[in-house]
Amino acid sequence: MRRYGKHTDEDDIRVRPSRRGTRPRTHTRPKHEDAAEGLVLTIDRGRLTCLVEGRTVTAMKARELGRKGVVVGDRVAVVGDLSGAKDTLARIVRVEERTSVLRRTADDNDPYERVIVANADQLAIVTALADPEPRPRLIDRCLVAAFDAGLEPLLVLTKSDLAPARPLLETYAPLGVRHVVTSREGLAEGAGAESVRELMRGQVTVCVGHSGVGKTTLVNALVPRRQRATGDVNAVTGRGRHTTTSALALPLPPSTTGEDGWVIDTPGVRSFGLNHIQLSRVIHAFPDLEEGAALCPRGCSHNEPGCALDAWVADGHADAARLHSLRRLLGTRERREGD
Repeated sequence: MRRYGKHTDEDDIRVRPSRRGTRPRTHTRPKHEDAAEGLVLTIDRGRLTCLVEGRTVTAMKARELGRKGVVVGDRVAVVGDLSGAKDTLARIVRVEERTSVLRRTADDNDPYERVIVANADQLAIVTALADPEPRPRLIDRCLVAAFDAGLEPLLVLTKSDLAPARPLLETYAPLGVRHVVTSREGLAEGAGAESVRELMRGQVTVCVGHSGVGKTTLVNALVPRRQRATGDVNAVTGRGRHTTTSALALPLPPSTTGEDGWVIDTPGVRSFGLNHIQLSRVIHAFPDLEEGAALCPRGCSHNEPGCALDAWVADGHADAARLHSLRRLLGTRERREGD
């Protein structure tokens, strides 16, 4: 039944006042030109720890960012209480343009990519020579991710007191990847950590590796003042136990020359999916082969009959071992990581 007649007048309608007041809504967002610059160091349950003007500040993501993600290594604009005092909270209102992004997927069929860190310069692939055994396919996958993201790869081999490094190094020698070998005793004494630290000076280095390889032990040796919990390898499964649950950026101690740098410790990974990566971009990491690849048929996978790289190598323009390494990396999706 109609409460009012068919022809009503506005004065006859009772309007309930808005609980939110009468201020008109606007889509104009503040520019926050006075925001301070910050660096995201770690994230824990929605709270982000940022370095702002030499102080560590706890912040949360502003609603105006929407679903835009913020990750460790991001350079952000921060407003609010920047004192860093206990129980204070600032807001991240803007994420600055990233220079690099390291991503992975859970597996090669997972369409959802996960950003590990932003703005890194170097990817340190940490691998134990024993306890647990090396997993070359996982190393290959990390190399592909590094080449795709434009990061300089660094192979860090740990626990050399348990097994020799030479066999694994010979596998990756054709790639020309920089490497450093450490032992548990060397890290404990500090000399091993210094050799790694020198390769990280002046750069932001993210450490990646599966659990139990000594990644967090390495980071603790690199930054002695900040110790993270470490774990042992499971004697039954031969796999490491997860002890690091979140990524954490730490400043390296300054050197005598004044050079510094950052190292980012990340949780151990059991898999490194490459579903998000266009493997055709991997060829850019092989400049000696890239010119020959321009002669390949359109859509060539570089691992099929008719690939021009075979003739390119046969004519002496590149080493056959380099082509073998390229094809091994391009074939990572077809192999299981535990192979």
